[in-house]
Amino acid sequence: MGRITIIDLFSGAGGFSLGFRKAGFIIRLAVDINHAAARTYSLNFPHTIVVEDDIRNLTGKDIRYLVGDDIQIVIGSPPCEPYTGANPLRMREPLDRLYLDERGELTLEYIRMVGELSPKIFVMENVPSIANTESLREAIKLEFRRVGYEKIFFNYLKAEDYGNPSKRTRVFISNIPLNPPKLKRRTTVWDAINDLSDPKMVNAIPNHEIQEVNERKMKDLAKTEIDDYITMFRGSSGRNIPLYIRLNPNKLAPTVLGNSKFIHPYESRFLTVREQARLMSYPDFHVFLGNKDEQYNQVGEAVPVALSTAIARQIMSEYYA
Repeated sequence: MGRITIIDLFSGAGGFSLGFRKAGFIIRLAVDINHAAARTYSLNFPHTIVVEDDIRNLTGKDIRYLVGDDIQIVIGSPPCEPYTGANPLRMREPLDRLYLDERGELTLEYIRMVGELSPKIFVMENVPSIANTESLREAIKLEFRRVGYEKIFFNYLKAEDYGNPSKRTRVFISNIPLNPPKLKRRTTVWDAINDLSDPKMVNAIPNHEIQEVNERKMKDLAKTEIDDYITMFRGSSGRNIPLYIRLNPNKLAPTVLGNSKFIHPYESRFLTVREQARLMSYPDFHVFLGNKDEQYNQVGEAVPVALSTAIARQIMSEYYA
C-alpha cells in the first residue's frame, strides 16, 4: 500500500489529524487561519505543510501545487458557532446560518474545496445542529451534489463510545457511512487524569501548569461542590448553560467547549490545559502553543482523538486494507 494522502481543512490544533496519523495515514497539508492553532499544529506535525490563511484565499490548484494530485481524503471541521445552540447570536432561520452568516459560509468553502480536490473520501465534522432541520440537510446535500458527490451520509457519533472521557456528540458528514465499533467500557474523569503529577511541582509534562486566579475566584472555586458550577451563560434558545463545573471524578466530563474551564474534582483550582486535553484524549506529547486562553480554546474546539482514531481505523480497514 502506498502513501495515502490526507488534507485537513480548518485543522485547529490537530485532533482530527492525529487520529488519522495514528491509523497510518499521511497528513500532507493542513489549513487554519488561527495563528496559535497553526503554530501548535506545525509543532506537532513537523512533516506536514501548514498553511496559515483564510480558506477563501485558497484554491484546489494551490493545494495541488504544494502536495501533488493524489489526494485521497479531505477531512476538516468548519466553524460550529453559526449552528450551535450555545451561541446566543445564532441566526433564527436555519438556512441563513449556512448562506448568510459569514462564518457559516465557511462550510460552503469546505464543500468548494472538496469539489476542486475530488478526493476519494471526505469527512466533515460539526455540531449536530448543522443538520437538525430538513432544510439544512437538503441544502448541504445539494451543495455536495453540485461538486460531484451524490451520496451523502450524516453520521452521528458520540465520542464517549470510543473511549473519550468527556461527552461529545458530533455529526460527521461524509460520502461513506461511518460506524466504527464502540467500546464496552466508558472512561471516567479520574481514569483520565489521576496519574498526572502534581502541577504545583516542577514536572516535564507540557501544558501542566496551574492557572492563577484572583482571591474572589479562589473562594468561588473552594465552595463549589462536585457537579455544581460557578455561573451560567445563555444560549440561543434561552437555555442556561453551566460554566465552570466541578467535575465528578467517577463520571464522564461534560462537553468541553472552547470557552470552558473545569474545576478539579478534589482541588480548588481549574484543570490545567494538560488535564483538559486528557479529557479530549490528547496524548501528553501533543504540545499546545499560544497563551492560556488560546490553549484551552484549541482543546475545546478539537475533534477528540479517540473518536478521530476510531473513524480513521474504520476507513483504513474498509477502504485501504
